[in-house]
Amino acid sequence: MKSRILYWLTYTGMWLLALLPFRALYILSDGLYFLLRYVVCYRRKVVRCNLQNAFPEKSKEELSEIERKFYHYICDYMLEEVKMLRISFKELCRRMEYDNKEEFLAMVEKYGGIVLLIPHYANFEWIIGMGAIMEPGDLPVQVYKPLRNKYLDEMFQHIRARFGGYNVRKHATAREVIKLRREGKRIAVGLITDQAPNRSEAHYWTTFLNQDTVFMDGAERIARLMGFPVFYCELQRIDRGYCKVFFDLITETPKQTADGEITELFARRLEQTICREPSYWFWSHKRWKLKREDVVRHG
Repeated sequence: MKSRILYWLTYTGMWLLALLPFRALYILSDGLYFLLRYVVCYRRKVVRCNLQNAFPEKSKEELSEIERKFYHYICDYMLEEVKMLRISFKELCRRMEYDNKEEFLAMVEKYGGIVLLIPHYANFEWIIGMGAIMEPGDLPVQVYKPLRNKYLDEMFQHIRARFGGYNVRKHATAREVIKLRREGKRIAVGLITDQAPNRSEAHYWTTFLNQDTVFMDGAERIARLMGFPVFYCELQRIDRGYCKVFFDLITETPKQTADGEITELFARRLEQTICREPSYWFWSHKRWKLKREDVVRHG
């Protein structure tokens, strides 16, 4: 009962907020920025530790400026996610620009599907409108990790399916992708690939942002299983409420790549994206909580 009450309170509050125009939401975001950064101090130690370890060459002043922009960005991101409850498809397409879509669409048609590696960067949630550039009948597939609260999980599934997206639970990805292809669907499988994995998912280690870092390799395994070309989702935040996507082909022939090669290429692409404009990545995540020695000890 408590979970259901929490769901309806959350949904009602978000629905009312989503009625506001973007200009009003960004005024609220400015107030939320002050609250999160200076009053609540939301994960400040995590943010500062991550930034210091990632950019040891930067001065305190430079790190402080990245931190300031990050808190502004994360507040904008949260309210932009709320806006997804009410935003129209036309408005979403106006605010999310897709570059290099010809190669993307050609690969979907040629191979019956592609794998899209997506980072926690800029307005990444708005990629759910990707169906706007795909051919009629083609399906954008969104792989997600279920939330513990089933009512909130249902709400976010609803948001992410508003524009024709097909939600797939993380651990059912291979089964669902095979089923969709057997049904003749051409698909674009989007996976958030920079999440911190559980110990059981810690398969590929590399140096990332000057730190020993583990990545999940599920996207790579799906690509090699299906023979789908792999694209990196290069996101660029143009302005508040505006984003551009460039589909960067990593490989057209995943079955010819070595184990870990695609994951390594993703890490290098993401590192370039972050270094170009570091404020728009999720520095508040405990990305480096898992250590290699812990995995070896319990493996």
